[in-house]
Amino acid sequence: MAGNMFLTGLSGLNVARSSLVTTAHNTANVYTAGYSRQVAQISTNGAIATGSGFVGMGALVTTTSRSYDSYLTAQLNTAQSVAAGLTSYGTQIDRIDSLLADKTSGISPLMQSFFTATQGVANTPADPAARQQLISSAQALATKFRSTDQYLTDLNGSVNDQIKGSVEQINTYATQIASLNQQISQLTATSGGQPANDLLDQRDQLVSQLSQIADIKVLEQDSGKYNVFIATGQSLVVGDRAATMMAVPSAADPTRTAVALVGLAGNVMELSPNAITGGSLGGLMSFRTETLIPTQNAIGRLSIALADAFNDQHKLGVDLTGALGQDFFAVGSPGVLSNARNTGNAVISASVTDTSALTTSDYSVEYKDVAGTPTYVVTRVSDKAPVGSFTTFPATFDGVTVALDSGAPTLGDTFTVQPTRTGARDMTVQVLDPAKVAAASPVVTGNTATNQGSGLLGKATINAGYLAAPLASNVTMSYDAATGTLSGFPATSAVTVTLADGTSTVYAAGTPVPYTAGASISFDGISVKLTGAPANGDTFTIGKNVGGVSDGSNALLLAGLQRATIIGGRTSTFNGAYAQLVSTVGNRAMEVGVAEKTQVSVAAQIKMSQQSVSGVNQDEETANLLMFQQMYQANAKVIQTASTMFDAILGISN
Repeated sequence: MAGNMFLTGLSGLNVARSSLVTTAHNTANVYTAGYSRQVAQISTNGAIATGSGFVGMGALVTTTSRSYDSYLTAQLNTAQSVAAGLTSYGTQIDRIDSLLADKTSGISPLMQSFFTATQGVANTPADPAARQQLISSAQALATKFRSTDQYLTDLNGSVNDQIKGSVEQINTYATQIASLNQQISQLTATSGGQPANDLLDQRDQLVSQLSQIADIKVLEQDSGKYNVFIATGQSLVVGDRAATMMAVPSAADPTRTAVALVGLAGNVMELSPNAITGGSLGGLMSFRTETLIPTQNAIGRLSIALADAFNDQHKLGVDLTGALGQDFFAVGSPGVLSNARNTGNAVISASVTDTSALTTSDYSVEYKDVAGTPTYVVTRVSDKAPVGSFTTFPATFDGVTVALDSGAPTLGDTFTVQPTRTGARDMTVQVLDPAKVAAASPVVTGNTATNQGSGLLGKATINAGYLAAPLASNVTMSYDAATGTLSGFPATSAVTVTLADGTSTVYAAGTPVPYTAGASISFDGISVKLTGAPANGDTFTIGKNVGGVSDGSNALLLAGLQRATIIGGRTSTFNGAYAQLVSTVGNRAMEVGVAEKTQVSVAAQIKMSQQSVSGVNQDEETANLLMFQQMYQANAKVIQTASTMFDAILGISN
């Protein structure tokens, strides 16, 4: 009996010691990240049969388990991944929001200053200071467009660098998880199936850190090893093997860094920008696709539309020497990028043909087989919407015309068309001499002083047709009361008469034109209106403006462009388009900020629930320490009692 008591006490002593060690281990790791509280699982040590029944043999520790809830852990990883993605997105978009919303030195106030200076030239066209102010304001505006584009380009470079850093972290975590898979499997096998708790915690902590970089899915094998999947199901870790991710230049656009996965078999596959979601890496990818690229394109579109409209009108005026105006601004051209994986040698170019139809999206042009016919299929990148298809070049879509310069594509080749990406980057002022500002109209109209009737010829309106056939000499229109017609137009020019109701009639060159008061009379890009009742023989002149020193009529039209609806299918002004961009970015920044705060709060709540299960409570561990200390002392007393009984028995036998 004394022997049984000794063994029973010894078992209790061992249980108490194991429990004390486990409690001490918990206390030591109270601040260890990812640590799960451990508990020594105690059970009876069985019993032996006697004539008086079964007599217990003490207790034993069957295993040391983790306080762990896989469901809460998975929930926490998902919540942290979403929160990290929103934080990453928010940090980047706030930088653009601050840039665009600058009310003192941003694009909007500089556009206002530019058009104010243009109006100043219209008011005092002979003033050299007003002309110089226009040039200086234009240079400040162009510089701001370029610096804004450079800021966004630098931001793209920063995103590229962060993507590279994230990929390196993912590779590090994946390698460590695979190594821990192997260690855990080996230790579990050598310990007879006992869990390697500390290594399990380390692995779960690595998974948690990995989920904050990118959204991942974890599947536990029957052997206890983790399989980790990333993006749209690509294997990152399979058992004790880890795939490798790479940061590579995008095949579609080498200015952007893409993520590629090197499979377990060694194959390299570039992932779609939308394939990686969640985590800081997913946030960066979403920011670049949803905000950075559209913003840079929108700034480029604004600069192209403004420069193109201003150039077109400026060329319809004359400078102080009487020469027709030239392009006031230099403006960027669309870019076309051939996919690095193309097998053909086609070289495609693009040009802007209608600035009012431009969007803020890039376009994908894929050469593919459609119902047995090789066809170029155009897709808008921003919303994946089909734009159109064509079988031969040139082709036009959304204000852009593409042409095949050389070579030939093969089926499967793709091209990225960027209509507005470099518009702001390449914007410069070309008119630097104040005398070259084409503020005057190229033609002047006059009413002969000796006219007897009440006919009055208004100012001429000039359109782009004038550039093809500038007025060579003065035109004198003469009214014939007998026939009610006007004659004297250039012998080689057809004349179009448009009535108030919009009805137009074209009269052949050299043909007298019927007179209708208030009708628009047009030829060679010149439109005039004659009103009143001219008398027989009354004449009206249209002549070249050879000086234009005091004429600011074309400058007035240039200033009027500020209020013209030119952008977005002719639905928005320049300021309106910029305000819409600022509003879009600002609203998105606010949405991301609100979502981030909400998600961080959700993650914190799940963290509290997870820690209520797995976290170490110092007060509880202190109480356990005292309890197991008393247990140790009690079992030591049992052993002491058994020893005393054994000594007594030995004394009797002697």
